[in-house]
Amino acid sequence: MKPFHLLLIIIISIIPVKTMNATVQQPNSSPETAIFAGGCFWGMEHYFIKEPGVIRTEVGYTGGHTEHPTYEEVCNHNTGHAEAIRVTYDPEQTSFELLARLFFEIHDPTQVDRQGPDIGTQYRSEIFYLSNSQKMIALKLIEQLRQKGFQVATKVTPANLFWPAEKYHQNYYRKTGGNPYCHIRQKRF
Repeated sequence: MKPFHLLLIIIISIIPVKTMNATVQQPNSSPETAIFAGGCFWGMEHYFIKEPGVIRTEVGYTGGHTEHPTYEEVCNHNTGHAEAIRVTYDPEQTSFELLARLFFEIHDPTQVDRQGPDIGTQYRSEIFYLSNSQKMIALKLIEQLRQKGFQVATKVTPANLFWPAEKYHQNYYRKTGGNPYCHIRQKRF
């Protein structure tokens, strides 16, 4: 064995294992999920998909009583569902609070069962929380908005089943090149 190789073996054997693995990055946390309803899910997705830290979005239906609802059933007010968006995000890059602030700035949280020209219970403003922490953050932000004079109509509800919308609804504005007609970002915080 050459002296250089022997020296290398000795050095490697005395380096603590923890030091050798220090350059291997282990994720500190798993992706998290948030569910928001604030009018047409196409417009919601248009903004959320661009947000740093968002891994994936999926539009769909939640908050109702029918299994596997279709778009037509939801629009006919037969299911009780809201058009919603499920956002998967990296909590090391963003937070539920930042996403909830975005939610309150891209739709009008004072409107009841509508957003702009879209009218119906499926267009209601609602946060479907997945943890007590999400619930508390949502309520805190609503209170901040109320202190600023907004009459917030947003409901804060425990999440239930989320039904993905039909494939043609997913990433709608990306596929069509369109822009939201009832979602305009307005600074509220």
